[in-house]
Parts: sequence; structure tokens; C-alpha cells
Amino acid sequence: MNTKQLKWLSYLSCLVMFLATLGGSVVTKTESGLGCGNDWPLCHGKFVPAHTIASMIEYSHRAISGGAGLLSLGAFVAFWLYRKHRRDLQIYSFLALFFVMVQAFMGAMAVIYPTSSAVMALHFGFSLIAFASSVMLVLGIREDEAREASAPVAPKYYVSKGFRNLTWFATAYTYIVVYIGAYVSHTDSAGGCSGWPLCNKELIPELSGGVGIAFAHRVAALLLLIVVATVGHFAYRKHPGNREIRALGIAATVLILTQVFTGASIVFTLNNYEVYLFTSLAHIIVLAALFGVLCYMSVRTWQMNKNDNGNAGIDGRLVAGKDPAQNRKVQ
Repeated sequence: MNTKQLKWLSYLSCLVMFLATLGGSVVTKTESGLGCGNDWPLCHGKFVPAHTIASMIEYSHRAISGGAGLLSLGAFVAFWLYRKHRRDLQIYSFLALFFVMVQAFMGAMAVIYPTSSAVMALHFGFSLIAFASSVMLVLGIREDEAREASAPVAPKYYVSKGFRNLTWFATAYTYIVVYIGAYVSHTDSAGGCSGWPLCNKELIPELSGGVGIAFAHRVAALLLLIVVATVGHFAYRKHPGNREIRALGIAATVLILTQVFTGASIVFTLNNYEVYLFTSLAHIIVLAALFGVLCYMSVRTWQMNKNDNGNAGIDGRLVAGKDPAQNRKVQ
């Protein structure tokens, strides 16, 4: 299998994985989780379910998730057979397959057995990891394709250990905020805070029940905005020669700002179900893109830092063909 075929396989796998992630959110927002009763993999004991909205939503999500699993398996086999020299791509394909299987298993268990909101929040988190892994697979194989096209060899850039760690922290913290947001959805706490940016017209409201859960998510989201914006600032200002890191930093900053506005729009559309469904899904789409960008940025900062022996300049670049002493002069 050549690079072009692997690229299109990864594209298709990523698209279906995205649809599966989005479909899970639709199931949650429309409360269609038991649209097929407590049967799995059948729906009310039938292969083709009754044509009710809830059953169609739930069964469609199952079908798409099954397709995501099969495509992930195909991508895993293909990359382990035909990209043995790219261990990173093999790992991405394995992570996508592993986590799509985990989230499918959790979804099945949620149908058959009563499951707590805390556990169901993990279900969305695992599907997001599977999607992020498929995004990294796409970006990685595109890198291979560009290299095979005999593109000019870009100079080697390096990032500092501090910037790498900041990026890793931002990615890990994003996942924590994702979990809190999923917990808000599964506990129906979205209406705990009315108004925005204040919660129930108070800077710090009474922290009880759904109000406390919704307020905790707002505080966590505010801190995430600061963290990701900081990553974007250092990515752009401290790496003037590194177009990739700068582009990723800009993308992350734009996405976190968009995420804030989509989150605010959810508050203002709670009483209009049709619009609320649209804004909440937009919130999920932006979140998935943000997490994918940060995951890929975490991998690239690790790759750009692991061979740096302390010779990276303030712009994150090690000048090719010069020894460490000469590089220190450039700094």
C-alpha cells in the first residue's frame, strides 16, 4: 500500500471517527441513550429498529461507531505493515483502535447496565482521544507525503523543555476540562448557571447541586483559556523561524476563543431546544479540533526537544552545519 492510499485511509478513518464522536454527543443531548432499550447490539430485539426518532439516533450512532472501529482496525493493520519505519504513525493507529474499542465497550455496558454520570463522562473522553489519535495519524502521513514529494528540506528547529512541558500541561488540562464538561451534560447541569459571564448574576454563586457543577466547569474553562492563550503566545513570539509551531499556536488560540463563545451561546439558547442542540454540537466540534491540535503539538514539541542538547536559541532554532559553540554565538 503506497503513501497516497494510506493517506486516504487515514482521512476516511478520521472522518468517521469524528462522526462517531459527534454522534455520541447527539445521543446525550437528545437523551436517546436508551432509544433501543437495554438491548445491544440489537435494537429492541431487532436488527432493523422501529422508526422512532430515539431509536434511529441511537442505532445510527452504533452503526457509525462500528464503522469507525472497522476503519481503525484497517488503518492499524495497514500502518503496521507498510510504515514499519514510522513508529509514531504505528502508535497513533494503535491508540485510535484501542480507544474506539474502549468507548464502544463502555457504550454497550451503559445500555445493558445502569451507569453513573461520572463513568459516562469518561465515555466521551475516550472517544475524543480516539479522534485526536486519528487526527495525528492524518497529519503524520501528510508529513510523509510531503517528504516523498522531494520538497525542500526544512531547517531543523528545536523547542525548549519549558515550552514542551507547557504544551503537555495544556493538553492534559484540556482533557480534564473536557471531562468536567461531559459531566455537566450527563448530570443535566447546563442550566445550573443562568447568564454569562456571571453565574446567576453572582461572581461566586451558592455552590450546591447543578449550580456547583456548572460553575466549576466555567472556572476550569476560564483557566484553560489562560493556559492555551499562553501556549499560543510563546509559540508565536519565541519561535519566529518555526512556521509549524507558530501555526499550531495560532490555531490553538483561535479555537479556544471560539470555544469560549460557543460555550456562552449554549447558556443563551437553553430555552430554545432546536438552537441549543446546534450550539452545543458546535461546542463539541470546536473542542474536538482544539484537543486534536494540542495533542499533535505535544508530539511535535517532544520530537523537537528530544535531540536538543541545550543548543536551541531563543527562536527555537539550531542552525544547521554549526557546532554548539557557533550556535551559542547565533543566540
